[in-house]
Amino acid sequence: MNRLDALIKYLIDENPLYSKLQIPNDLQEKRNLFRALGNLRIPKPISEEFLRLQDEELQLQLKEKGVVTLSDIITDNNNIKHCIAPDKQLLLWQGDITRLKVDAIVNAANSQLLGCFQPMHRCIDNAIHSAAGVQLREECNKLMLQQCHPEETGTAKITKAYNLPCQFVIHTVGPIIPNGIPTEFQKEQLTSCYRSIMTCADENKLESIAFCCISTGEFRFPNQLAAEIAVQTVKNYLEMHPNCNIKYVIFNVFKDLDKNIYQEILF
Repeated sequence: MNRLDALIKYLIDENPLYSKLQIPNDLQEKRNLFRALGNLRIPKPISEEFLRLQDEELQLQLKEKGVVTLSDIITDNNNIKHCIAPDKQLLLWQGDITRLKVDAIVNAANSQLLGCFQPMHRCIDNAIHSAAGVQLREECNKLMLQQCHPEETGTAKITKAYNLPCQFVIHTVGPIIPNGIPTEFQKEQLTSCYRSIMTCADENKLESIAFCCISTGEFRFPNQLAAEIAVQTVKNYLEMHPNCNIKYVIFNVFKDLDKNIYQEILF
């Protein structure tokens, strides 16, 4: 039995509801099923052998995607770079945030802080937890059990990154805007997300951090306004803390829409 088959079988055997599932023959279909079952799995003890096989599989997938370093971003001629001070830089990079080898990446989490339980969902929360492995959900679960209440909007918590190329993941819960028109309070909540993350990164002596587009997409915060808040809050933090540890802030975007917005703001 190969590695993926063994991983899928373990997850199927854990839950009687999956007993009729068949392991597909196609490699990509196997990987999709493995990810989907991992998305659905609640935090609970797991065997060391599973973790060993999982880590091997996720490291192989990372190698296939390719790791992007801070140096790659800085030297990319197609990249947009805006200097705040000689040793403080804002950078823009478009691509998959789970490929970034920086000190920390930001996860736009939900109030459970346990990742996305919807199989194969395209949100960043799902992507980060899927690439990190089941250990990330387990660590987040321990944090939530300790605090005994849902994560508040605008705060930040740091965890290890496990199979991601970064060292840490900083989780934050952004405001949800059902009608797409944020109130002044919701604008302040988003500001608080960026400020809390910068504080968390600084306190943990991190030098590089990559932000995702918090609260946009399904949370429906307007992209333009969200980007303006993001850049201004980061600038304000760096200006108010000239001796902070953070040297590089990467605004990671996936859509061309957000790339164009950040280019205009950073220029």
